[in-house]
Amino acid sequence: MDRNDDLSIKTNTRITPDSNISRIYSDISDSHPYLNSYDSYIYGDVDATAEDTIETMTVYDPDSERYEDIDLSSDDEVVNCYAYSRKTGEQLSQVALNDVSRALSNSGQFIWLGLYDPSLETMIKVQNAFDLHELAIEDAFADHQRAKVENYDNDMVFVVLRTAKLEDNIIRYGTTAIFMGKNYLITIRNGPSNSYAPVREHCNRRPEKLRMGPIFVLHAILDFIVDNYMPVTDRLGSYLREQERYVFSYEFNKSTLKNLYELKSQLVNMRAIILPVQDICSFFINHKKSELVSGFSQAAKPYFRDVNDHLLHSLDAINGLNEMLSVVMNTYMAMVNMGQNEVVRKLAAWAGILAVPTAIAGIYGMNFDFMPELHWKYSYLVIMGLIIALCSYLYYNFKRLKWL
Repeated sequence: MDRNDDLSIKTNTRITPDSNISRIYSDISDSHPYLNSYDSYIYGDVDATAEDTIETMTVYDPDSERYEDIDLSSDDEVVNCYAYSRKTGEQLSQVALNDVSRALSNSGQFIWLGLYDPSLETMIKVQNAFDLHELAIEDAFADHQRAKVENYDNDMVFVVLRTAKLEDNIIRYGTTAIFMGKNYLITIRNGPSNSYAPVREHCNRRPEKLRMGPIFVLHAILDFIVDNYMPVTDRLGSYLREQERYVFSYEFNKSTLKNLYELKSQLVNMRAIILPVQDICSFFINHKKSELVSGFSQAAKPYFRDVNDHLLHSLDAINGLNEMLSVVMNTYMAMVNMGQNEVVRKLAAWAGILAVPTAIAGIYGMNFDFMPELHWKYSYLVIMGLIIALCSYLYYNFKRLKWL
């Protein structure tokens, strides 16, 4: 299968328990790249640059180097596959995908496997090696899957997370599926997302934490994804503050209203991505023993509470921006209405002033024979003086009332 085909959208097909994994890939369309239709552009932010975006990116560890670890020429699209000691937490050795079954038989270690946009052949190997449930495989490749967590017969926990990544001035959304068993953890990245290399470096420098097993790795990945929501919300907040300078204007600007509407749409998208992660954190914090893989370390619970705190920070930021944006939109429409009222008042004032000469000219334009003042020597000067005096009086009063 060609690599470009692998990166194209994988259309969901319902899988029955006796179906083959290949049915997941029953329809591949080259015309719709994965999740591209859900990318969001931050409109009108002409001052934003790629450097601004990089500066606001969250890294899991400030000392770790950000780099993309995908080797497109690698076999099976395997980013990493390592064995870790349960006793010491040290990284033991790299494991080939074909040797995973043998490595899993060793109860003294666990496997951390990372995949990026895997192909059909790779997923067949992974499913066979780790004995993954076919329904979880289906959900891992479902387009625009909602974030969720499920357990399968106390043998495996399946987690789906939506990722958000800033690229230049565009918010790109992707999906990460995580399979966690007693002695393995598998991550499958689909679509745009940040590299998990900083997470691996962070974990490798803390072998005492890796002694908890795969649950600590799952926490680290979840924490990394949640932390990377903040640069997006910060960028949206900066853009909202930029748009505020256009709000206090009496003139209606269609592009300003469009930008505010697009920002509202992006906030709705981000909230839909962030909100379900609360249920995932709650699952690991408040789970029952029968709901999770045996061997789950109780010492990991505080780490998930910490992730939940970070998540609430992002969620509060989104809710705050949402409320502020509603205020800004209402204020903008009120300012536009005030501007229209100003125009109406000016038109009314000038209409009142012009009504004076119109009325006088109408009276003396009726051509009656018996109008004595028509034959008076100073009638023209008097009438003109009266018109000027009345118009000046009205103009002065309208000016004083700030109608003009």
